[in-house]
Amino acid sequence: MGCGRVGSTLARGLEDRNHTVAVIDSDPDAFRRLGPGFNGDKVAGMGFDQQVLEKAGIRRADAFAAVSSGDNSNIIAARVARETFGIQQVVARIYDPGRAEVYQRLGITTVATVKWTADQVLRRLLPAGAEPDFRDPSGTIRLDHITVPEVWVGSSVGAYQDQARARVAWIDRLGEGTLPTRDSIMQEGDMLHVVVREENSAHAYEVLKRGPEEH
Repeated sequence: MGCGRVGSTLARGLEDRNHTVAVIDSDPDAFRRLGPGFNGDKVAGMGFDQQVLEKAGIRRADAFAAVSSGDNSNIIAARVARETFGIQQVVARIYDPGRAEVYQRLGITTVATVKWTADQVLRRLLPAGAEPDFRDPSGTIRLDHITVPEVWVGSSVGAYQDQARARVAWIDRLGEGTLPTRDSIMQEGDMLHVVVREENSAHAYEVLKRGPEEH
């Protein structure tokens, strides 16, 4: 639902990945953003109206994205898709981060546009560890990406995990993601994606900074 810049880009991106897509918008002129090459259905109407959703094929859908410019419309449409039609994969675009957290706890995945953009900028402005890549809705668990310091090159992932009380979810190495084992050896240039409890994040960074303990 929603054929603005986000919705039209999303629809084309899904179609490029060989998915069948239907787009709903209250303004028929908005469908021009899809371009002449778009092969999916275009349905004019309100995306929270059950008849409009039926016309768009909601009963055959595997997922639903509510990405119009209105928070209320997106949330209502997302709830109808989830609660009336039983769609499990539902995402709603929300501008108000306070609302986003509430609906996240109700099981509706939300993208708080302004907050997400601000967080992306913050992560590039602030020192490593100041802002995580991801924080779960409860604020308990965070995901950070960290370049391996020189003092840890040649040490095992397991050694870092034990000392930092954290887990290395994956490593970006030479442009590819790899799933490490405890015995994996960290190399120069590796980017670690570390999962850690929020209250333990300062300790995890301190361990990285000081290097492995001698045994």
